[in-house]
Amino acid sequence: MRDGEDRVGYRIAIDTGGTFTDLVLADEQGNLVLGKSPTTYGRIFGGIEGALKMTAEQLGRGMGDLLAATDLLIYGTTHATNAIIERATARTAFLVTEGFPDVLVLREGGKLDPFNLAYPPAEPYIARRLTFEIRERVDSEGGVVIPLDEAQAREVLRRVDARRVEAVAVCLLWSPANPAHELALGRLIESELPGVPYTLSHQLNPIIREYRRASATAIDASLKPLMQNHLRGMEKDLRAAGFKGQLLVATSFGGVMHVGDVVQRPIYLVKSGPAMAPVAGRTYAEAEAGRRDLIVCDTGGTSFDVSLVHGGMIKFTRETWLGPPFIGHITGMASVDVRSIGAGGGSIAWIDPGGMLRVGPQSARAEPGPACYGAGGVHPTVTDAALVLGYLDPEYFLDGRMRLDARAAETAVGTIASRIGGSVKDAARAIMQIAGDHMVSAIKDITINQGIDPRESLLVAGGGAAGLNILPIARELGCRQVLVPRTAGALSACGGQYSDIVAEFTQSKFAYTGDFPYAEVNRVLAGITAEMDRFESELRERGLRRFRREYFVEARYPYQVWELDVALAKGGFDGPADLDALIEAFHREHDRVFAVKEPGQQLECIYWRGRLSAELEGPPLTKAPARAAALPVPRMRRPAFFAGRGEMETPRYHGDRLAPGMTIDGPAIVDEPTTTIVVYPGSRARVTELHNYLLEVGDA
Repeated sequence: MRDGEDRVGYRIAIDTGGTFTDLVLADEQGNLVLGKSPTTYGRIFGGIEGALKMTAEQLGRGMGDLLAATDLLIYGTTHATNAIIERATARTAFLVTEGFPDVLVLREGGKLDPFNLAYPPAEPYIARRLTFEIRERVDSEGGVVIPLDEAQAREVLRRVDARRVEAVAVCLLWSPANPAHELALGRLIESELPGVPYTLSHQLNPIIREYRRASATAIDASLKPLMQNHLRGMEKDLRAAGFKGQLLVATSFGGVMHVGDVVQRPIYLVKSGPAMAPVAGRTYAEAEAGRRDLIVCDTGGTSFDVSLVHGGMIKFTRETWLGPPFIGHITGMASVDVRSIGAGGGSIAWIDPGGMLRVGPQSARAEPGPACYGAGGVHPTVTDAALVLGYLDPEYFLDGRMRLDARAAETAVGTIASRIGGSVKDAARAIMQIAGDHMVSAIKDITINQGIDPRESLLVAGGGAAGLNILPIARELGCRQVLVPRTAGALSACGGQYSDIVAEFTQSKFAYTGDFPYAEVNRVLAGITAEMDRFESELRERGLRRFRREYFVEARYPYQVWELDVALAKGGFDGPADLDALIEAFHREHDRVFAVKEPGQQLECIYWRGRLSAELEGPPLTKAPARAAALPVPRMRRPAFFAGRGEMETPRYHGDRLAPGMTIDGPAIVDEPTTTIVVYPGSRARVTELHNYLLEVGDA
């Protein structure tokens, strides 16, 4: 890690999902070893320990020896996201300006179905009974209209203490313009509620929109007790097991941070695991096919996540909702744009009151898991359907470490067959079809709505369930090729291997380009640069030497509601030429996204952002020479069911026995230790020089 030193030992990346814990180990030569184990919920280290033992066994070492030889461990998790969805966060108080107690209740007034007058009211993230008003007022220019009433604030905090709260979120009106009252409240909290963690909105997310700033603050504060215990407990368990290296944590920025920095801002952990998938997808795709637009899919046991890479850049958004838009909870922070739906391998199939077959969003998760796991699950899932169709080998799941119960899968899927009519295989095919339709809709939503044609994009498929139905999905989208990395079963964990330390810094400053306030904007950008300087200085003390800086502005045409992200050439404006370059870049981006632009129109610039990346050297990608003349030899042939074809005798190949250059015509199935790739009739798979699988979609 330090400049001038040779890195020795292993580098491990771990992704703890709702169903499985994935692990990817890399040595100095770039060789990767995968481990996978069911996630445990009582003590998160249980799942990590299972994946570590599986990896150590493959290397012929003990788990303690393996950890002792590891220099760097990168950890990603869905624990924060799941805690929010399951309402398992800390009991949190919400402090607001007197007269504005309903920020989290009213939100932004949006509705997905505006003509449905029976729409149930959305519950606020923090209950109204835990919202407290503070007597103070700052105006939009930062002027103090009503001074902070410290006596009243102390009385409020004593009432907060009586409610046995575990964290406090503070979001006062116009605090980004003048944070004095929030800072004073922070000091009062430390005095009246010693040891209770709190979050001040202007320090976390200094943006103009009140609800988004409030939502981010509430989420961050509510996660602090939980995630601080989670991360510190995990680190303690790792140290006790023999780990002595550096511990980094994956964040929603698509990068990593030191664990000590993340525990102060746990909102960065929301969707941190899925944010790593596009990092891995970009790394593999550029090595295989050069720079092009990518659709990165990660199909795990609980969810299906999709993200984009456009022009070599991972797409970011401020529209990250936990739950449905407008009635869920928005993070309000810039993060990797990942759309998630409940359509993973563990998604449960069910019949609604109208007799329609549904799949998800409920999941069997790891405990008890799909029926075929034999751990007490009885509901039919996508994994059960895949086993019934012959796509999964019950003797070779997780490299043979876990045997699947085919009879239990048939019994579970049979409950669907009896309700809809038809055979068990017909029901299994229908379950796979509906899950695939959900995935196609999610992909179309993130691509077409952002001006990206999926027909011109390379589909990168990852996750343990990625290969089961990715080819029918690609065919429906019009994609011609699909890249399935050999490490697809742990794609998000792989992203940790190729990620950098990333931090972002944001400031609000309205600027109209028709009368551009150069001095004020440059002052804001200079403040962002100073924050980046401070953080870079801390990282240099930890031995890092290579850094990259990027600047962005979120802008819009006048009277538009939402902004577009536009990259700036540098961290300041020297004159009209720099401003003209920004305006032209916005026109191009608006035309790409909406297929229309307004030449000559001025812009409204709202948020200014800087991103600092400290480069970490990832494992090298080593190509092996292709042996095109070699013929693949199947390890067995078994029946598999394909829509429109019925049951077909299908060869199964062991991934370890396939050499670069080999091609396999469908129907065929490739068994990897942590994933299964179904090559449908009419399609073809080629093993690349990096030992990944490039699938040609072909005709049905």
